[in-house]
Amino acid sequence: MTEPTYDTDVLVVGTGPMGAASALALATYGVKVRAVTRYQWVSNTPRAHITNQRTMEVLRDLGLEQKAVNLGSAWNVMGDTLFATSLAGDEIARIRTWGTGDSRQGDYITASPSGMLDLPQSQLEPLLLGAAAERGAVLSFMTEYLRHEQDADGVTVFLRDRLDDREYSVRARYLIGADGARSAIVEQLGLPLEGEMGRATTAYVRFSADLSRYVEHRPSILYWMLTPAAAYGDIGMGLLRAVHPWTEWIAGWGYDSAQGDPDFSVAAVTAKIRELVGDPELTPEIIGTSTWQVNQAYALTFDSGRVFCGGDAVHRHPPSGGLGSNTCIQDAFNLAWKLAFVIAGHAGAALLDSYSAERVPVARQVVDRANRSRLEFAAFREALATSAAGGAGGAPGRESGDATGDVPAGDPTATLLATVRQGGPAGVAVRDALTAAMQLKNYEFNAQGVELNQRYVSAAMLPEPGAADEQWPRDRELYAQPSSRPGAHLPHAWLVGPAGTRVSTLDVVGHGDFVLLTGLSGTAWVEAVDALDRPYLRSVQVDAPGALDLYGDWRRVSGIHEAGALLVRPDGYIAWRSVDPVWDAAGAQALLREVLDAILGG
Repeated sequence: MTEPTYDTDVLVVGTGPMGAASALALATYGVKVRAVTRYQWVSNTPRAHITNQRTMEVLRDLGLEQKAVNLGSAWNVMGDTLFATSLAGDEIARIRTWGTGDSRQGDYITASPSGMLDLPQSQLEPLLLGAAAERGAVLSFMTEYLRHEQDADGVTVFLRDRLDDREYSVRARYLIGADGARSAIVEQLGLPLEGEMGRATTAYVRFSADLSRYVEHRPSILYWMLTPAAAYGDIGMGLLRAVHPWTEWIAGWGYDSAQGDPDFSVAAVTAKIRELVGDPELTPEIIGTSTWQVNQAYALTFDSGRVFCGGDAVHRHPPSGGLGSNTCIQDAFNLAWKLAFVIAGHAGAALLDSYSAERVPVARQVVDRANRSRLEFAAFREALATSAAGGAGGAPGRESGDATGDVPAGDPTATLLATVRQGGPAGVAVRDALTAAMQLKNYEFNAQGVELNQRYVSAAMLPEPGAADEQWPRDRELYAQPSSRPGAHLPHAWLVGPAGTRVSTLDVVGHGDFVLLTGLSGTAWVEAVDALDRPYLRSVQVDAPGALDLYGDWRRVSGIHEAGALLVRPDGYIAWRSVDPVWDAAGAQALLREVLDAILGG
C-alpha cells in the first residue's frame, strides 16, 4: 500500500498566543509545522499582557524566559493597583496585586523559579513566532483558512492567498485550530459551546501621554477610576492600563451596545481620557480605538478526529485576572508534546484523547473565574453606594465624632470622598464594606492557586490505587499547593547544579522528554531507564552531581522515598509515581515498561 504523503506534519491556523506557542513547541520538538494567519503581521494591539508564573515556566522550558523578561515590565512595577476618583485625584483604596504584597510574595517565590511579568501581546507574539521560525516552523501571513476535509490518514486544508486571491490546499497529518473567538474551524467542526456570548461590551482607546508624575511613585499596571463618565457595566469604573510605563496607555470603559457604537471622535475620547486622568489640559496622542465583548463560554470538547482546537477558539472570557493568553499558551504546551510523540511513533493516537480530557476542565474554571471577577466588582460599588447614602446612618453629613464636616452639595466626587472618610458609625460601616470588597478582589489579582493548582485527570497519567482525595487546607484559588501526586505539576525546589549554580527541579525535566526523577538511592530506576533505551526517556538522580539537594528543599516536597520515583511528562506534569522504594533493577524495569505502555499506548 502506498504511504500517504504530507506537505507538513501539523498545520496551525492562527498565530495568536495559542497558535504561535504551538508552532514554537512543535518546531522545538523537531516536528514539521506550518502556521498560517489571515493577517499581514502579529497583533496590532497590546491586548493580553499579564504573564503568570506557569506561562513563564513554559517559556523557560522553551528557552525564551529571559528574552521575555527583557521585553516586558518587571514584576515589581505591576503591583499597587488603586481605585481613585481620577489618576490625579483622591484615592479610595489600594490592593497589592500579582503577588507583590508583603503577605503573598513569599508564596509566589516559593512556588516557582519564575516570576510574574507584564508582556503585551504585541511583543509576545513576535517573540514566539521569531523563535518558531528560527527552529524550522514555516510561517505564512496573509493566508486565509477556508475549510478542511479529514480522513483516516490526515487533513486536507483549503487556504486562500489574500495577496493574489489564489486558492490552494495543504495536506497535513493534523490540524490545529487557533483562530480565535470567531473560530471558523470550531464552527465547521460543530464543537458544542456552553455559555453566553456578548454578555457586555467595552470600549478601549490606546493613547500616548507621559503620566509619570501621577504614577511612578505608586507603580502598577492597572488603575481604576470612579468617574460618572465610566459608570456603566459590570465593573462600573474606568480603567487606565499602563502598556509601556509610563508613556503608553489604554483607557477602557463599559458601554451599552444597544445604544450603538461608542463615540470615538478625537474630541470625545480626549474628554474621556482627561476625566480619567483628572487633567483638563492633557493632550493625549490617540493611537487607536477598539471595542470588545465580554463572553462567558467554552467548548465541551476541544477536538474532532485529527483536528485540535485551543486558545480563544474554545474558551472565551474577559481579561479579568489575566488568564487569557496564559491559558492559550498552556493549551499549546499540553498538546504539542502529544502530537510530537504520536508523529514520531513514540505513542499511539489514543494519547491525543487526553488533550480535551485535561484542558476542558481548565477552560471551564478559567471562564468561570474571569467572569466572576468582573461581577465581584459589585461589592465595591455596593460599598460606595452605602457611602453615597451616608452609610448606616442615613444622608451624608456630620455624624457624632465626624472629623470631616459637612458634605459639599451637588458634587458627587466630593460627596463620595467625604462619606468614605467621615468618622462615626456611618464611616465605619463604609470602610468595613470597602475593606471586605477589596479582600474579595484577591480572587482576581492574587489568585495564584487558579494559575498553579491545575490537576489533570486522563489516561495520560496513572493514579495511585486507593489514594485518598487531595486535601486543600488553604483556599485552592488563592494559594498554590505543590504536590507530587499524578496529575499535578512537578513541585519547584532549588537544587545546586554544575559549578555551584542554582537550578530548579523544573530545569532538569521537560525539554521534550519524559524524565524519571529519583534520588541518590534510586539506582534501580536509573538502570531500568538505561535498559529500556527509549529515545524520549531519561533519568535524573537528585543528589547526584549536577542536581544536589543541598538546601534539602526537594526532600521536603518530593512526597516519595529517596529510592522511589516520579515519571514527569514533557510538559512538567507527573504521569506516575512510586512512593515506596524499589531496589531491584529488573523489577523497576518491568514496572516502568508497564507504566509507559499504559500511558503512551504501547
